[in-house]
Amino acid sequence: MKLSNESFRLFLIFGLIVLIPSCAVNPVTGKKQLMLMTEQQEVALGAQYHPSVLSTFGEYNDSPELSGFITEKGTEIGKISHRSNLDYHFKILDSPVINAFAVPGGYVYFTRGILAQFNNEAELIGVLGHEIGHITARHSVSQQSKQQLGQLLLMGGMIASEKFREFGMYAMQGMELLFLKFSRDNEREADRLGVEYTSKIGYDANEMANFFDVLNKMQMESEHGGVPTFMSTHPDPGERYKAVKLKSKVWQDSLQRTDWVVNSDSYLRMIDGLVYGEDPRQGFVENDFFYHPGMKFKYPVPGNWQVQNSPIQVQMAPKDGNALMIFTQAPQKTLEEAGQKTLQDLNLTVLDSKRTSVNGFPAIAAISQQVSQNQQTGEQLVIKVMSYLIDYNNMILVFHGVASDSNFNTYYRTFEYTMSNFDKLTDPAKLNVQAQRIKIVEAHKTTTLAEIFNSYRIQESMLEELALLNNIELNERIEKGKLIKVVSN
Repeated sequence: MKLSNESFRLFLIFGLIVLIPSCAVNPVTGKKQLMLMTEQQEVALGAQYHPSVLSTFGEYNDSPELSGFITEKGTEIGKISHRSNLDYHFKILDSPVINAFAVPGGYVYFTRGILAQFNNEAELIGVLGHEIGHITARHSVSQQSKQQLGQLLLMGGMIASEKFREFGMYAMQGMELLFLKFSRDNEREADRLGVEYTSKIGYDANEMANFFDVLNKMQMESEHGGVPTFMSTHPDPGERYKAVKLKSKVWQDSLQRTDWVVNSDSYLRMIDGLVYGEDPRQGFVENDFFYHPGMKFKYPVPGNWQVQNSPIQVQMAPKDGNALMIFTQAPQKTLEEAGQKTLQDLNLTVLDSKRTSVNGFPAIAAISQQVSQNQQTGEQLVIKVMSYLIDYNNMILVFHGVASDSNFNTYYRTFEYTMSNFDKLTDPAKLNVQAQRIKIVEAHKTTTLAEIFNSYRIQESMLEELALLNNIELNERIEKGKLIKVVSN
């Protein structure tokens, strides 16, 4: 968890941008369409939003060669795209989620999760072209205009119930503003543009269709973590597989090249060492404790509570959603400043507050409440909040425990136990935990994928997952010398 408060300010700025209705010419279709922002506003929007994306997800900096490759090829596509005047920006995000997305104005992001899933340069280029296609066709701007962007400021996807939506500013996992679902027509157009851009720079666009095939397999294999986020924001991979194949043939026939680039080995070598899955260095839960090796602290997690860790904050909630705990960092330098600002921002009325200490660290403990009215029923709603602010190594760390007035006493001891047992992490076994990483190995003889995995002592529980990662069946024969992905610490 790389904690930051900058994104909160930027989201507010984001919502205050003045949207001016206008008729603009779509750069791709050449037709007029209603737009609530000019191109200049679109670029400014992306520039303002970019820092919040990085602080929310965290930037992945461990693969400079891969990052440089994406920037080089993305810039090349940008120059031959329908909006060559834009200044394009490309970043890798430190997230295991399988996704790629674009922000208006020329900002494109790949998670390390999706980069681990690609098996050649052409697959990456196809998705890169697709995302740039969303930008050149102004899909995000159009979609946000239709959905009245200013009404989407509160982040969705909270793991607690709807009654805590007042605390949505702390629940960043939804990222609705980024992951607006595009229409089928938008997706088809982005696919078409992705095939066009990919083909024009010499890559085999058929590989983008093959990646959709991988997504289809992931959708069907629920035991491998369910549907990846890319599937929810870029739907219908099965239908689009055939369409991309047909469009690829049309472009390849028209360009009359015979040397279409795929580059499997070079891509696999670039992702050798890529962090795979959750990175425990950013925090992990084990035996009902949350450990953060990077920042060297720990605290207990209530048994059977769900935990959602993000670069902004950690959220914890019981399955029934009747309570919520949030752990984050305040930007202020002193406990008093942080306490005043936090309670003010959340419109909380303090009922009780005291100076205390938590395992030797100065702290403030407070009970407060927020009273509001249900606009539909007129019913008065009261929520209560337990807050602990802890001065730890010159950082002000903050816990909030939230429940309705009727449930607050039920969770009082649970909140207090977690917050008052925050402590320094000193266990070497926890401090030295390492992330799993992609390791590229070579088949030493012609044999099946399963036998290759066996020779590298891959755990049986990982076989299906790694087969999907390579997009190869376990019983498929592999030629000697072929590069294969495995995962190791």
